[in-house]
This record gives sequence, structure tokens and C-alpha cells, in this order.
Amino acid sequence: MATLQEVIPQLGSSPAIIRPAAAGAGAVSFSFGSLAGSVNTVRSFLTSLGLRPGSAIAIGLANSVEFAIVFFAVTYSGFVAAPLNPGLKQAEFEFYLQDLKCPVAFVATTENEAVVKAADKIGKFVDGGHVKMFTIVAAGENVMLSSVDGKPIAIGGGGKMLPEARGDDVALVLHTSGTTGRPKIVPLTHANLTSSIRNIRQTYGFAQSDTSLLVMPLFHVHGLLCGFLAPLSVNAAVVVPAKFSASSFWSDFMAHKATWFTAVPTIHQILLKTTATDQVMAKNIRFIRSCSSALAPSTMRTLEDRFGAPVVEAYAMTEASHQMTSNELPPGVRKPGSVGKAQGSVSVKILDSNGDEVGVGQEGEICVKGENVTKGYRNNKAANETSYTRTGYFRTGDQGKMDADGFVFITGRIKELINRGGEKISPVELDGVLLEHSAVAEAVTFGVPDEMYGQEVQAAVVVKAGMEDKVTEKELREFMASRVAKFKVAKKIYFTKEMPKTATGKIQRSKIADKFFGLPQARSKV
Repeated sequence: MATLQEVIPQLGSSPAIIRPAAAGAGAVSFSFGSLAGSVNTVRSFLTSLGLRPGSAIAIGLANSVEFAIVFFAVTYSGFVAAPLNPGLKQAEFEFYLQDLKCPVAFVATTENEAVVKAADKIGKFVDGGHVKMFTIVAAGENVMLSSVDGKPIAIGGGGKMLPEARGDDVALVLHTSGTTGRPKIVPLTHANLTSSIRNIRQTYGFAQSDTSLLVMPLFHVHGLLCGFLAPLSVNAAVVVPAKFSASSFWSDFMAHKATWFTAVPTIHQILLKTTATDQVMAKNIRFIRSCSSALAPSTMRTLEDRFGAPVVEAYAMTEASHQMTSNELPPGVRKPGSVGKAQGSVSVKILDSNGDEVGVGQEGEICVKGENVTKGYRNNKAANETSYTRTGYFRTGDQGKMDADGFVFITGRIKELINRGGEKISPVELDGVLLEHSAVAEAVTFGVPDEMYGQEVQAAVVVKAGMEDKVTEKELREFMASRVAKFKVAKKIYFTKEMPKTATGKIQRSKIADKFFGLPQARSKV
């Protein structure tokens, strides 16, 4: 079983990561050789900390060469990378750091207040009694580490034997939300990740002559696996801006002669509203990939007409180390409305509730099996017992069908997660946030159709008796914004006297959107 270190080139002067020009600074290129040197420097530092093998190390950094250096240093050394959205609130950082028991975290100097406070609060749960916090800056081939108070750290350990990861070691842990509310830990081994990397590069025919522009965050499996690791594995360069910017996307794309990119439909729609030199794009661009949320056939046609390149839609999950199915590049087949067919070593079947395969064109649950699929959630026996069939297939929770050519069509969601532009949001988590407000008696969060994001978050609440005129929608939205990331905040909150329930008193979330979405009798106060 291969490790990440064995599939990512460690030598050479060709560019690996390109930091585009920004804020008056010119573009900077980091070669595969210089990147590997910086990685080994940080590996030496991690080794000096005396961490247990398999320790989870939090990476709360934006897209950057610094993120890459820390990620590779952690995984190559047999530790576990735990990427976290640097924009999370303190309470969210507390949950993830405690759930993973991270003894070490890397943060950005300008974005670390929430995570530093969280680390102070949960330190008692980790080895050593506190979370060790560090910042990192890469300048050329030099790496500078500091404590969070700005004190530089001398990095020693030169010549010391560095620990090596094995193929069956866990390399990456990510959380995936569930309908039970508590996010589940998804452990992905080196073998899982390298299998997915091989599948992805085979699907799209990546070569060293390719250059990609990364727009998806590296703390998500979409950006990390397809947008970053897969192209690097063939000596291709990746342009890595700190975040997606529609105003600079095409100028960066053309300046660095990028040949492809992968994004969620929301970003594709944003790019359709920007201007670009069609002639230059037609010369360089090889294909556009869409994943993590349903792509409307009309959007696919518009993208192809506007940018003169084939658009391929794919289907992926964190539990499968990202990609499971994809449409094909020309001269292969692309079917609008389909997420394509199984790629590489992945096996996809449509199964009924008993785990038996259904016929062509019949609906059932989309299930997947392969070396890229996690063996099970961490510390969650109940979820593992229900997430796999008797033949070892992972249940995606999505309903779909397969045509005679093996192309998969998703027809609905069995699970109740809200998919906002590729961000999977647990409605139960948000119910709990609203219920923390002193005026809220009942709360149900749900997803509604949205042209830009695929789904948008909305909620319905029952206010406690006597407080009906003392709380507004604006107040509740601000209350949510103080506790969860911006993308989780309900865009609209309805006030009602009662929730639709079953005869036994159970709230039926699936019927909430039908009752409240767009109905005039549902009151929304500003």
C-alpha cells in the first residue's frame, strides 16, 4: 500500500505550488524540491515535540504553501492531518479540537483568536494538558515557525531519523455532518488517499503539462484531493491563491496558463457573471470540472458555450476520499443531469433497503465500494453498523438510478443534510443553536431550493409564551452568526405557533419546507 510521500514527487526544479500576485507582491513559485526541503524541516520540528504516533494535528490555515508544508510534514511522519476551516467560531473550534484531541495546532497570525481561545479551554483533554499552537511562514526555501505570541522557534534536529508513515496509517481526518446532529469523524488512510489520487488522475488524464487553479478550500476533500494532490502527483503545478476571488480568477488563470479547474456549481455561476478573454481561454483551457453539488444541465450548457471547454460533472463524498463517479472527457460521453459512472477502481451499485441490487433504471440507494472508501467512522459503532451493506458497500444516503451505460442519476436525498454550494450542513446542529436562545421553544432548520447555492438554509421557530413580540428574525440570525460559521446562518427564519408533527408528536423535517417555504401565512419578522 502506497503512502502520500511515495506518490508526491520529492525532487525537481519544476514548479509545484505557485502563489499568484496579490496586494502588490509578485507571484512566487515553489519547486517540488524546495517544497520537500521545507516539509522535512517541519518534520524535524514535529519529531522534536515527542508526539505519539497517530496524533491528530489541527491545521487551521487558509489555502497556501504553508498549508501544504504542514499537511505533508504531518502525513509523511505518520501523524494525522486535521484540516479545519480557519473561519470557524470559537465554540466550533472547541468541538473539533476536543473531538480529535489535537495536541498541536497550526494557525495563521491574523486568524487565530478563536482557535487560540478554544485551545486554552480544551487543553485538559489532550496529552500534556494544553494544545501547542504555532504559526508558519514560508519565504522561498526558508520556513519560519513561531509560537502564537510571535516568539520565533529555532528548528533543530538536522540529520535525525524522521518517522515514516505506512500505507495503512490514517493520514487525514475530516468531520462529516449527520442527521443525528453530532458530526462523525471520517479517518482516511494513506491507501485510501493514494487510491483516490490514482482514480482522479486517470479520469482526467493529468500530465505534467497541466496547471490547475485551486478555488476550493484545502480543508475540504474536494479541494485537497482533486484540486491539489492529484495534479501534484504527476508533477503538474497548482496555482494557490489564499481564497477564491471572481475578480482575479481569470487574470490568474491566464497569467499562469492554467488548463483546468474544479469547483462547485455556485462558483461556476459566479464566473459566468465575470468577463474574460474568450480567445485566450479557448487556447489554454482543457476542461472544467463540477462537483460537490448538483449541476443544472442549463448551467453546464452555458459554461461550455461561454468558455469553449467541456464541462464534466462528478460525484464525491468525504467517506470515499472524494471522487466516486464522473462523466468522461471527449471523446468519451458526458450526460447532462448525470454525475457520470464509476471511475478507476471504484464500484458503484444501486441497492434496495435489503442490500440487493435493483434493475437498470430503477431507483434505490447509491452505494460504493473500493480502496478509496473509509473502513468506518471513528468511535461510532452505531453509524458503522448502518452505513455498510452485508457485502461491504458504503451507503451514501443518496437515492438514485443507473442507466444501461452505467451512468448514475441522483434523484433525491435519503439523508436530511443541507447542501449549500457543496457545504454539507447538519440541520440538527442548527436546531440546537436556535434553541439556545432564551425566547425559542422549538426550532427546525431545513434546506430550500436556491438558484445560486443549490440549497439555502432556512428555519422555523416557535417562540415561548409571552415573548412573541420580543424577538425578531434579525435578532435570531445575529444570534446564529455569533455561534456558527456564516454559511450556516439561516437566510430566512419563520415564526409559527406550531410545528407539523406526527400522531406521536415527532416533528417531520421533510414536511417543514413544504409548510413554510414561500407560504404567506408563515410570519417572518425583521
